[in-house]
Amino acid sequence: MFIQMTAAARIGTMRPLPGKQGRTQMEKDFNAVGLLVRFLMALGLVLITFNPTQFSYLHWFVTDFPAVTPVKVVVGLGLLIAWIIFVRATLASIGIVGVVMIAIFFAAIIWLLVSWGWLDLHNTGAVSWILLIIVSLVLTAGLSWAHIRRRLSGQATVDEVEER
Repeated sequence: MFIQMTAAARIGTMRPLPGKQGRTQMEKDFNAVGLLVRFLMALGLVLITFNPTQFSYLHWFVTDFPAVTPVKVVVGLGLLIAWIIFVRATLASIGIVGVVMIAIFFAAIIWLLVSWGWLDLHNTGAVSWILLIIVSLVLTAGLSWAHIRRRLSGQATVDEVEER
């Protein structure tokens, strides 16, 4: 097979491998690593904005609240822009119903963990971390849904564009 591909490449007639026709570059690039990168980006955004360790934008902003510095405003605006991008992408791909369904699914998982005694709802630190991870997972699902849907169903997600 390598010899055939090399010969085909020399004469300029190389074709895609069988079973690979019609796959876009974006589809080829999406894999577990792409999903992990999206999760880490969402988790980073969530944890930079707020986390229970006191090392977050929200804690930094309110420490000496009346004194708002330009750096705090610029960082806050950057975070706001990132949140708008992530939330809009999530709502565009899975919608409000999808977000609610994923939230209910994770609420059921939390209920299961509490019923098994693995999670104590009085442990606010653990509950906070779990909720932050869940928000990251919801954003990850929204950012990745078009790729996952394409893989599962073979149908592409296309934005509607109006002509003027």
